[in-house]
Amino acid sequence: MKCGLCFHHCDLQEGQTGLCHARENKAGHIVTNNYGQITSLALDPIEKKPLYHFYPGSSILSVGSYGCNLQCPFCQNYEISYDHGSMVRVEMTPEELVHQALALVDEGNIGIAFTYNEPLIAYEFIKETFIKAKEASLKTVLVTNGTITTTYLDDLLQYTDALNIDLKGFRQDIYDRLNGNLELVKTNIIHAHQKAHVEITSLVVPTFNDALEDMEKEAIWLSHIDPDIPLHITRFFPRYHLLNQYPTSIPLLKQMQTIALKHLHYVYLGNV
Repeated sequence: MKCGLCFHHCDLQEGQTGLCHARENKAGHIVTNNYGQITSLALDPIEKKPLYHFYPGSSILSVGSYGCNLQCPFCQNYEISYDHGSMVRVEMTPEELVHQALALVDEGNIGIAFTYNEPLIAYEFIKETFIKAKEASLKTVLVTNGTITTTYLDDLLQYTDALNIDLKGFRQDIYDRLNGNLELVKTNIIHAHQKAHVEITSLVVPTFNDALEDMEKEAIWLSHIDPDIPLHITRFFPRYHLLNQYPTSIPLLKQMQTIALKHLHYVYLGNV
């Protein structure tokens, strides 16, 4: 059985799990092992997603599971991204998650954000939750690496209000080192922007994706979609396999911000 959810199209034998650690061939069907499996649950400021131009000052119930379909050596949430389920704290149905979100409305909650690990590998759970969230007049948010197959993304966009999409570099050779696909991410940014609010995050890792000319190309490309798309240029701190790497230079981030602002109206620095 081939899993068609993302560009890897994992060809899975009976009982085998895909690269994402979450989707498995069971009795000739691709099933989602992390369906409703929650590792992280917190009421976060919306700016932490980061979304600066979507209901600023509000909070959102942020939900994480486990698994990811990329292999980033600098992963900031590697404990759950590369987990196989040992970090699960609670199991929830879509109805229970929506009920939890509604119970927090008086505390400023506007909805549900799937984040922390790569949420879209749990496509089925997200779709069912978002349908019920919209019925309850809640806002729906995805924080994603953007590497889902575009047809699946288009399906989810019917029920999605906002996305923050990671753009991890602007060359395919950068994405090759992550086992990723730049053109798919670019296509999905275009599709998402047509139907929802979109902000972009680029984590800048020294010696990995820190070329000024790449940032300018990225900003120019985004400006051709919409110069009002907010871009978050984020500082790297040593994590996972890059513990011996140094944090990103703040002067370099400011240079990148200056370059990007030549083409985009809203460029923010994160983790500084």
